[in-house]
Amino acid sequence: MKLNLGCGRDIRAGYVNLDSRKLKGVDVVHDLEKVPYPFKDGSFDEIVASHVLEHMADLAKVMQELCRISKKGGRIHAIVPYFSNPGSFGDPTHKRFFTYETFDYFTENSALSYYSKVRVKIVNKRIHLFGRSSAGKLLGFLPNIIINLVPRFYQRFFAYVLPASELEVVLEVV
Repeated sequence: MKLNLGCGRDIRAGYVNLDSRKLKGVDVVHDLEKVPYPFKDGSFDEIVASHVLEHMADLAKVMQELCRISKKGGRIHAIVPYFSNPGSFGDPTHKRFFTYETFDYFTENSALSYYSKVRVKIVNKRIHLFGRSSAGKLLGFLPNIIINLVPRFYQRFFAYVLPASELEVVLEVV
């Protein structure tokens, strides 16, 4: 099974579409801040969380719940606003901001791994300068290649000069 977490109006065929509001096409209504979610352990092979995690007050708790409802080896595909994106601060419902290293916290090799029971492996991480739309991909093609070759260098020295739009990460539950 596949879960579209915090789907809003982005209803996806073949997914369980979950949101905190009863909108057209939403299959399950649930407050994402409240755990447990209404699913059994190991229910999902794939979870998509597109522009939802920045709205969560306790990211560690939500990540732990996503790992609980994922199968071992399941994938969590998260898309979040990058911290230097002015839009990150423009939405009053955003509770947190994401850097290139944010999801490293949940890996085995994290210096702070003892704070969380969540264990994931990072399969892929990409910074998107102009987002993932067709126009964004076209405009950002070459800059995205360069930025993602040296993401920490970009983040340290250029993130506020040329602010990126999004961070996309694919995690595997271990």
